[in-house]
Amino acid sequence: MAVSAVPRALLMLGGGVIADRFGPRRVVIGSDLVRCAAGLSVAALLFLTSPGLWPLALLAVVFGTVDAVFMPAVGALPARVTTRDQLARVQGMRGLAIRFAGVVGGPLGGLAVALGGAAAAFGLAGLLIAVSVPLLISVRMREPAVDDKAEAGAGGADAGDAGESAGGRGAAPGAAVLGAPDSEARGTTAPGKAPARATTPLGDLRAGLRYIRAHRVLAPLMLAIALGDLGFVGPLNVGLTLLADERGWGASGMGWVLSGFGVGAGAAALLLTVRGRLPHAGHVAGWAILAGSVAIGALAFVPGVLAAVGVALLVGLLAGLSGALCGALLQTQADPAYLGRVTAVSSLVSLGFAPLSMPLSAAAIGAWGTGPVFVGSAAVCGLGGVVALCVRDLRRAELPG
Repeated sequence: MAVSAVPRALLMLGGGVIADRFGPRRVVIGSDLVRCAAGLSVAALLFLTSPGLWPLALLAVVFGTVDAVFMPAVGALPARVTTRDQLARVQGMRGLAIRFAGVVGGPLGGLAVALGGAAAAFGLAGLLIAVSVPLLISVRMREPAVDDKAEAGAGGADAGDAGESAGGRGAAPGAAVLGAPDSEARGTTAPGKAPARATTPLGDLRAGLRYIRAHRVLAPLMLAIALGDLGFVGPLNVGLTLLADERGWGASGMGWVLSGFGVGAGAAALLLTVRGRLPHAGHVAGWAILAGSVAIGALAFVPGVLAAVGVALLVGLLAGLSGALCGALLQTQADPAYLGRVTAVSSLVSLGFAPLSMPLSAAAIGAWGTGPVFVGSAAVCGLGGVVALCVRDLRRAELPG
């Protein structure tokens, strides 16, 4: 697991540049094919030989590297599939799909191991990925219309940034010159226009980071997401395991608590899927983060399993709601030409930095106990809500209706 996390964290920002340069659809399909081939290759190796641990480490490196490209591309894909007023609903559907996969995937993997061992489990995983490839190929793409393009906001990317990204706000990714119209990508220019300047991947990365930093909604939104994830990941992973062991809940008790969290998060995703839009999205997200942080701190002080399940259900509902709203705001506020890089920064925080809190949480619980660590983590998470509520542009951010 550690071997998989390292390339994902190191290469995620570069993956965002790749997604914006070559187009999210092409990158998603290509990376899915690599994951399918890697999984089936390991399955065949395990079936024919007994190689030990090294093929799993190699597979982890491959998956971590591909994830660094796949995740930013997936984040940039919805803007090419639907209109801005439906992006929040797509975000809710994605949350439902993730919850469904989490519920069904584990038992499927266990059944495969029971029937055919590790080779069968990896073979099944490879086949499931293979099924997703034609589904992705069948997805119809669209170019964002003028009305679909997000406002960069006052203080957004300046003229130099727009020039460095070759085409500026609202350009379609995937051309030979990032964001450039077809004539410019071919080396020609329209009458009366200056030739487009080709950019380097490093220049594109810098332009994306400057775009986020100067954006009046995205910059504080990234900070709110980072604080929320840093305060959430430790207690709900390592912390919950140690808490269940300390209270004598056992594996079944912890399973019920996790189920409560999953049901709550699924309900939040379903709400966004059905409604498509919640008014005062920035305001609601901020208060949901704050209330969720209080519930996280309360988990360490509940008297029994039943109460813990109820609190976990509340945590899942609030965290799922705030997470879905933050994701939808990210999708609707970011310009489509920058979405790969914007998603890469967000994913780097969630999947690169936040997991570092897990060993720290375990060490802190060993030193001070579960109560103080859960409260401290809740305070860090709550700071994300404070940021969302104190920054005016983020607090007033709305989802398109």
